Amino acid sequence: MSDCAYFELGDVELLSGETLREARLAYKTYGQLNAAGDNVVVLPTFYTGTHVRNEGFFGPGRAIDPARHFVVSVNMFGNRVSTSPSNAAPTQRGRRFPQVTLYDNVRCQHRLLFEELGVRRIALVAGWSMAGCQTYHWGAMYPDVVEAIVPFCASAKTSPHNFVFLEGVKAALQADPAWSRDEAPVAGLKAFGRVYAGWAYSQTFFREGLYRELGFETVEDLLVDWENDHVDNWDANDLLAKLWSWQHADISANPMYKGDFHAALRAITPRAIIIPCTQDLYFTPEDNELEVAHMPNAELRPYDSPYGHCVASPGSNAAFQEFLDEAIQEVLG
Repeated sequence: MSDCAYFELGDVELLSGETLREARLAYKTYGQLNAAGDNVVVLPTFYTGTHVRNEGFFGPGRAIDPARHFVVSVNMFGNRVSTSPSNAAPTQRGRRFPQVTLYDNVRCQHRLLFEELGVRRIALVAGWSMAGCQTYHWGAMYPDVVEAIVPFCASAKTSPHNFVFLEGVKAALQADPAWSRDEAPVAGLKAFGRVYAGWAYSQTFFREGLYRELGFETVEDLLVDWENDHVDNWDANDLLAKLWSWQHADISANPMYKGDFHAALRAITPRAIIIPCTQDLYFTPEDNELEVAHMPNAELRPYDSPYGHCVASPGSNAAFQEFLDEAIQEVLG
């Protein structure tokens, strides 16, 4: 993309022991860094998101406003803008892409902010879905420089059921014979999108025909739209690389906490408002409730909607946007 900047990381040693060659992070900033270097809001990207989609989470007059804040929107590895299977060094392209964790992502994001951009403290890290999972990582890995976090429709550790959901969409993609031939699996991408759509919204959403509010006359119309989106906009290996990162998301699976999940949660001392959607089918409020019980400065603030996980899709639901802005305004003071 031409509307963003790139931070050249060089060769990055990953948590797995592998090396990501010639790595770079794509990012975009909005607003100005103040003299104290502390008016910073960090927005990682979600599973099918880029910095462009993140623009739906802030704007003039909103809780996050570039007139007051220095907003840094960072593309995660695998999203086709930062280093990904589709654009990696030739020896790591496609299926040869190494396994990148969210811990690796956040370590590199920290380098961008503090080595490249001159940041001194972070007022807020926030994000939806996988971006929210990275938000938890920021709170656990760098509590000394982060003032507040607001993850929404996310978790600190991918649950077993969430892992199984992802196995389903992965299997649908890889069942395409083109996948085994290392060709573009068009049928597999369509199957991936079709299966995913059934998890993205709640049972109530489909039962009450709320897809009509999105401009679809039938369920089939919605499913075809999801098929086309994945075929037209996503590389299969990019999707699978991020899916691996998602399945293995765990704020304690690193040298800092050595698998002690509760210790990692206790280390998240920044002010935290955790926002689940009560009808999210894979990032469930029950998982967040267990997390908040071990976080010293956290509040669980559920939002109910039949739109399920997709209620938080940027710019799609005005009522949720207002709810989110209220929480963010509160932690930003």
